Amino acid sequence: MKKSGNPYHGGPVSDHFDGLRFYNPGGTPPRGLADLLHWQFGGGRVAWPARYDSPFPQAKPELSVAGDRLRVTMVGHATLLIQVAGINILTDPVWSRRASPFTFAGPLRRNAPGVLMSDLPPIDLVLVTHNHYDHLDIDTLSTLHAQHAPQIITPLGNDAIIRRSIPNAEIRAVDWGDRMELEGAVVHAEPCHHWSARHLRDRRMALWAAFVIETPAGKIYHVGDTGFHDGINYRAAREKHGGFRIANLPFGSYEPRWFMASQHQNPEEAVMGMVACGAEHAAGHHWGTFRLTNEGVDEPLRALETALDGAGIERSRFRALRPGEVFDVPASSLARE
Repeated sequence: MKKSGNPYHGGPVSDHFDGLRFYNPGGTPPRGLADLLHWQFGGGRVAWPARYDSPFPQAKPELSVAGDRLRVTMVGHATLLIQVAGINILTDPVWSRRASPFTFAGPLRRNAPGVLMSDLPPIDLVLVTHNHYDHLDIDTLSTLHAQHAPQIITPLGNDAIIRRSIPNAEIRAVDWGDRMELEGAVVHAEPCHHWSARHLRDRRMALWAAFVIETPAGKIYHVGDTGFHDGINYRAAREKHGGFRIANLPFGSYEPRWFMASQHQNPEEAVMGMVACGAEHAAGHHWGTFRLTNEGVDEPLRALETALDGAGIERSRFRALRPGEVFDVPASSLARE
């Protein structure tokens, strides 16, 4: 019988939804309040500079990218502009000054967005992976809706959150395994190991997901947040989709490991994930913009380089993107097979 009390989703019970809350099958739930307080007041945080400016100027994207070209431009944190097959896609768009429900408190942006909102090309599609404030920003989504009216694809329950503020938005709510046919692409919703919450009483009441974007120029695997989870979801993605031209992978916000391991992979795990999913290249995100955890601002970059060197992978294959940086992804051998 379906449980009551979920304000976002009232669908049937499944292998990852118990009627009230979503969960990671065979995985680890997020830690509770006692552990959160122990982490928050336990010390060990490395100070960040007030500013961590990008060495790249703000990008001015082309209106469209076609043919076999694939371009990824970093806006900041988990916000990427993906241009492929004539489609312009934004992931987890956040242009706000803080990743927070408040304007006066919460993680503060340490660098300017890598693309001005006014310089965006026409946005066709927005992918929102889950509802944490550093990924689902209502103010940004409202502006994008007013200026571009893109289609929004997001996991179950997040549609209700967005629609409360943007009732006329075109939203597709998706479950793991769903497949959406778009003009020029197919978007698949796939599992990742994470959780969700907008406040203390709605934990895991909306779903989280990764996305696979299938295009004539190759397949793109976008992961917003995830714990490594023994590589289970990475291997499943490769088995189902056969590898990727590029994987957009988080590699920051990972310390302390005792608290973060189940929700945020570290750089070494991100490299293992790149290998496990069969990605020819990776765009690294979720670092250097919002201070969310204990590690220093550039520690993820150094750790990523060490992990790549240890795995014998050229550093150019896994780019740790900075705001304004443009990655023209090399042609894929998979697309020609």
